[in-house]
Amino acid sequence: MVSGAARQNGSALRKVACYERGGDGGGCGPGVARGARMTWQAVWSGKQPKHGDYVLVEGLPGIGNVGKLTIDFLIDTLKAKKIVDFRSHNLPHSVFVNEKGLVELPRIELHIVERKKGPHILLLSGDVQPVDEASCYDFCERVVGLSAELGVKRIITTGGIGLKSVPKKPKVYVAGTNREAVKPFKKLKVSTDLYGTVGPIIGVSGVLAGVAGREGIPAAALLVEVYGHPMYLGVRGAKELLRIINADLNLKLNMKAIEKEIQVLEDELTEKTKDMSPLPDKESDVNYIG
Repeated sequence: MVSGAARQNGSALRKVACYERGGDGGGCGPGVARGARMTWQAVWSGKQPKHGDYVLVEGLPGIGNVGKLTIDFLIDTLKAKKIVDFRSHNLPHSVFVNEKGLVELPRIELHIVERKKGPHILLLSGDVQPVDEASCYDFCERVVGLSAELGVKRIITTGGIGLKSVPKKPKVYVAGTNREAVKPFKKLKVSTDLYGTVGPIIGVSGVLAGVAGREGIPAAALLVEVYGHPMYLGVRGAKELLRIINADLNLKLNMKAIEKEIQVLEDELTEKTKDMSPLPDKESDVNYIG
């Protein structure tokens, strides 16, 4: 005889073991194919939101971590609520140790900010990116599929353009899937002169925008200049991204308070930057990975 708890746990493990995006069921439940290896599973925290008017903004680790800094700040400031935990065997095979000495699996999560006026905001952030090209495409297709289910009208991705030195006033560029996706940012005087400035946009920030465009969801990638040293945090670049996203989505952030907070962080980082070894010379002055 099997207890109810054991049956529940067995059912959950069975779903994970059977799971594959786009499966036709096969006795393992909706969207699950028997015997398939799990790719990307979206685990909902509570009830799935209704189909409606949404904008999704992404920021995962990359050069200067500018995208992650930006989205994590928005999650904290806007008191966003977690609605999805993305799970996969295509996350790094490691765990983090937190300040309490406890281990945590790497996470990629989706948060929501519900608003009375204007579109609801979905914020995609996390500790890591998918481990390789195939899993990056799988992940981005999963996010775009989920976005279509919810009724997302636009997707904005964020990242950094790596420079050999710390930019005094980081410049922000935009590239999009079509002219309509870029139009809101041109009004905010964001540069569209990316062609010839950087090479391919590597990682989720690029692939998510590309897959969204292919599936009919307008997408724009916001890229800001940042020092390309692997130990550098692009706080100043994140501030520029916040300024633009705040204006575009009418978030009504207190930018003066944000600037004071960022100035303190910048002063601390300036001292640390002095101790960093310079980046080696390369043929190109700028590059992008994010």
